[in-house]
Amino acid sequence: MQRFEPLVRESTPAIIAGKLRTAIGLGHIPPGSQLGEAELAKELGVSRGPLREAMQRLTQEGLLISIRNRGLFVITMTDEEVRDMYVARTAVERAASELILQKGGKGVAAQLMPIVKAMQRAADKGDLDAMSEADMEYHATLVAAADSTRLTRMHNTLLTETRMCLTALEKKYPDPHARVAEHQAIAEALGDGDQERVGKLLISHMEDALERLTGGSGDAEVATA
Repeated sequence: MQRFEPLVRESTPAIIAGKLRTAIGLGHIPPGSQLGEAELAKELGVSRGPLREAMQRLTQEGLLISIRNRGLFVITMTDEEVRDMYVARTAVERAASELILQKGGKGVAAQLMPIVKAMQRAADKGDLDAMSEADMEYHATLVAAADSTRLTRMHNTLLTETRMCLTALEKKYPDPHARVAEHQAIAEALGDGDQERVGKLLISHMEDALERLTGGSGDAEVATA
């Protein structure tokens, strides 16, 4: 009887796709940018075949858009797309919190509080990039703690768009410590086992971010990522 599953090694296109996905999320390849095959292949040190396959994957994920006779471009998120993404995130994270509290939230709160402290340190230093990384880790930890493969998978599909929004959000908070307080309150509510408060805080957290991103305008874009 075979005791172990064979190790799965990432293919070259998967590795390239991961690098491009991260670069898009961090804004190193800004929204609206055209991706040139020759330039990217040279920069990444890869041939065009696996690069094309990687870019096809990102097109299927919705991060790239193909414009006929022009090429591939990084998506630019409109207000409506940002709203839709936050609706999905709210649904996933509220469902995750409900599953967590069925087993008790103290352990998860204990996992989240060190991340909140990392956000606090980043805010104190004015390191907004570090704050966004901690923010991503916080929400990924929250969803993973629900032990739901499907919720985690759904959340993972939103991560790059989330990162794009978080980078844009960095400039929307006059005081970055406000973000820290919101995350701490959610963790404390989980620790107290208060599902109603957790739900309200998650909704408020997402709605606040959405309002800051869209500013109430009709067709603003997430122009930085």
